[in-house]
Amino acid sequence: MDGEFPGFVPKVLLDPSIALFRAEDRVFEAMVDGWTSEMLARGNQVSTIKDRVSLLRRFQSFTNDYPWMWGPGDINEFAAERLSGERPIKPTTLRTDSNTIAMFCSYVSNPAYGWVAFCERTFDSIPSQIVFEWNSPHHSADDAVPTGKRAFTKPELQLIFDYVDDLADSEYARGSKRWPNLLRDSNAFKICYAYGLRRRELTMLDTVDFGPNPYVPDYGMFGALTVRWAKGVKGSGPRRRTVLTVPEFDWVVELADKWISSERRGRFSHADGSLALWPSERGNRISLGTLGDAFTAARRAVGLPEDLGLHCLRHSYVTHLLEAKYDPLFVQQQVGHAYASTTSLYTSVSDNFKQRAVQEMIAARVPAKTETAHA
Repeated sequence: MDGEFPGFVPKVLLDPSIALFRAEDRVFEAMVDGWTSEMLARGNQVSTIKDRVSLLRRFQSFTNDYPWMWGPGDINEFAAERLSGERPIKPTTLRTDSNTIAMFCSYVSNPAYGWVAFCERTFDSIPSQIVFEWNSPHHSADDAVPTGKRAFTKPELQLIFDYVDDLADSEYARGSKRWPNLLRDSNAFKICYAYGLRRRELTMLDTVDFGPNPYVPDYGMFGALTVRWAKGVKGSGPRRRTVLTVPEFDWVVELADKWISSERRGRFSHADGSLALWPSERGNRISLGTLGDAFTAARRAVGLPEDLGLHCLRHSYVTHLLEAKYDPLFVQQQVGHAYASTTSLYTSVSDNFKQRAVQEMIAARVPAKTETAHA
């Protein structure tokens, strides 16, 4: 090992002629610096790295010990303190904390980086992994999605969409300057639902993100949507994915075409020459919270539960595609989930759908039983 790659034990620590003053602290700081370099080399975002390092320092301060002395009991006690303190954290935050410490332990216990051999020689003890399946929180539907979060039923969606459309029409009839914003928001809500988008993905869309699907020419230039600001894995930047327009939502083709090509979008002074799909009356593109706030106002106006926010349109997209018997893997890829378990958390099929499924299973078995009886 020459120590030239990111994360390796620095040469200053390997020089036997240099005595280490406050060795434990200096080595720990070198480990943190090495881990930071290793994460940067893997393309993690600076903000993510800062959060991880901050959590690591908090854990080290809690244990009042060093990585080559940590044990599995330390993570248990840390978790208990985080869950029962003055400001208890959510289980999702605890999972993030646990994963962060596990990543650091994987780094320092990897022989390739030289820390194992160095610590054994210097402290007669070695760093090891302390986070295991039995002492770390699990990802489950019980805590991953709040109880009130669910998909909208189709009548609920119709209620919201009709309300916003009617409001835009009435404001237009009154000559109010609000109607372009209301029309923009209405179209945005529908496109969010028709493609199962996250809020940031929806906000950052450009007019050129729509494109043809060569296998479905009937949809013209709206056969697919390129999502350029899709959520990446932890620590990475945005990823791209392509969402295909599906028959259940083919009404979105006419809607998107009219919004982009007609004068409606041009009502915004900053839309001229801008590629932003959702322009603002004050700037080139709406802010991230604009559509969320507008959706909340519409939901309250029609009297639907407070827990149902803009993101629930994405839940609805997943649920309604599965109810339409689309392949679960296709749905997973459409919404950009790495794991099928995540997609399953978004699903809240209706009672009617479950009853139909049961009846279909019964009907499929009745002929089989009849044939067996005759045999």
